Amino acid sequence: MTDIDSVVAGAGLVGLAIAAQLAARGQSVLVLEQENWPGQHASSRNSEVIHAGIYYPAGSLKAELCRSGRDQLYAWCAARGVAHRQIGKLVVAVNAAEVPALHQLQQRAAANGVDLQWLDAAAVADREPQLRAVAGLFSPLTGIIDSHGLMQSYEAALQQQGGQLLCQTRLERVETRGNNLQLHGTSAGASFSLSCRYLINAAGFFAQQLAQCIEGLPATSIPPLQLCQGRYFSYAGPSPFQHLVYPMPEPGNAGLGVHATLDMAGQLRFGPDVAYCDSIDYRVDEGLREHFAQAISRYWPACDAARLQPAYSGIRAKLSGPGEPPEDFVIQDHCTHGVHGLINLYGIESPGLTASLALASRVASRLQRLYPETTASHAANHDKEYP
Repeated sequence: MTDIDSVVAGAGLVGLAIAAQLAARGQSVLVLEQENWPGQHASSRNSEVIHAGIYYPAGSLKAELCRSGRDQLYAWCAARGVAHRQIGKLVVAVNAAEVPALHQLQQRAAANGVDLQWLDAAAVADREPQLRAVAGLFSPLTGIIDSHGLMQSYEAALQQQGGQLLCQTRLERVETRGNNLQLHGTSAGASFSLSCRYLINAAGFFAQQLAQCIEGLPATSIPPLQLCQGRYFSYAGPSPFQHLVYPMPEPGNAGLGVHATLDMAGQLRFGPDVAYCDSIDYRVDEGLREHFAQAISRYWPACDAARLQPAYSGIRAKLSGPGEPPEDFVIQDHCTHGVHGLINLYGIESPGLTASLALASRVASRLQRLYPETTASHAANHDKEYP
């Protein structure tokens, strides 16, 4: 006998979205989170941007799930009252040398089914008078969102379907028992054991650590983790921008450049930068102010460095190291690693927030496809995907 159908490890945006989707399909679901409350890492330490899907290689999971997740996310927010605004984004070339790359970005976006409007210098200035740019692209499908409100909506959806969330709960060992998995760990300082049919490892940059505790999982199936810190600075005073503003991605860099974003209250902030690190460190050094000011002044000459204040930082769960091309999302099942009932998610960095509902649908559908004999009864009356 199993104690529960599905256990999701990790109560970030992706883990909660997966759990809510599985619960909506009729499964009994338990989410385990080692921190005191959900989303304490990447899910609450990001740009809070709904991405259109313009940067990712055509055919990649990031491109596909960002595009479908974007549409699902806008519908979800509208249906459930999650604060968001579809304000659009400008990607700008600050000199003629960047124009060919801007054309290439437009072509890549088109290959992903995303149409971007080409703007000459006058059209950029008409939209954002304080920008320095010789050309730009306008992405009308880009938006901003309250990531905390989104997490709360996922948790509420999970609970409405009878699912549960346990915080201060850490998985320490997973054993295989035929077609079931036996989980061992601690919850609020007390030891526990339970069995489940399916375990979804959505632990973010703890996913590799959890994977190493799973009996029978080949070490060769666990990709190396590359921790990458991104720092943000806020800007004192009113924002001169109505849209998000992104410079051209820097060649050979793992990020999209220090860009300008707005939160739901209209606060202007800049970031993230890219800094690979060896440990989780959320400090933001004031000494980075000049570095940020120089990056920002390339496209916003009126930037006043004295108004930049350290805000917060986040850690990306990358699978690629410095100077390496970006890796795609990785979703592994028993066909890859041989452990029945286990799905591992690795490298779920940006656009993970945007893709969260699409990732949830992908995981739920894969479970149904791989294990039809045990999921058919659940799925029979729960075949609708969110929202």
